[in-house]
Amino acid sequence: MKRQLFISALFFALWMPHARAQIQQGKTLYRGDSIPEFILPTLYKYPPLEFKNDRQREEYNRLVANVKRLLPIAKLARYTLLETYEYMETLPDKKARQAHIDLVEQELKREYGPMVKRLSRQQGRLLVKLIDRECNQTGYAIAKAFIGTFRANVYQGIGLLFGNSLNKHYDPEGDDRMTERVVRMVESGQL
Repeated sequence: MKRQLFISALFFALWMPHARAQIQQGKTLYRGDSIPEFILPTLYKYPPLEFKNDRQREEYNRLVANVKRLLPIAKLARYTLLETYEYMETLPDKKARQAHIDLVEQELKREYGPMVKRLSRQQGRLLVKLIDRECNQTGYAIAKAFIGTFRANVYQGIGLLFGNSLNKHYDPEGDDRMTERVVRMVESGQL
């Protein structure tokens, strides 16, 4: 019994320094006394996966690797989208907004263009879906809002040439069920 208690205490002590950044602390009043309050991050519990063959296991491992690589890019896209939209609201006229959009587009192409060009088709499809998940808008809707219908249609046509659609919606309950599982586990630090 003492050994199990020691091992549990040791595990908790080793785990706490890594989890501190994710734990929210506060105080709660209870019967006139303040006690510490900890809100731990959500941990998801899924049934273990059963693969029919090695090919399915490889596909799952590839999905995990791709989500770990692309999820930060999708989160960055959401942040950039919100920041750009908020800044555009402060600009006085349409000409200034268009100049800002052109500048943002050039910077994004310069900084992230080489990385995006190295993505495989499968990774490109996943990135479009993850951006839809993070921004709650399809890639086509985002492009249409910022750069106009004509250029959004051009990008959609280029995407279709390579087997991708900017109009793909993220469906966490249907086709993208496994992707949602992996994303949640990656976000909570379980994978």
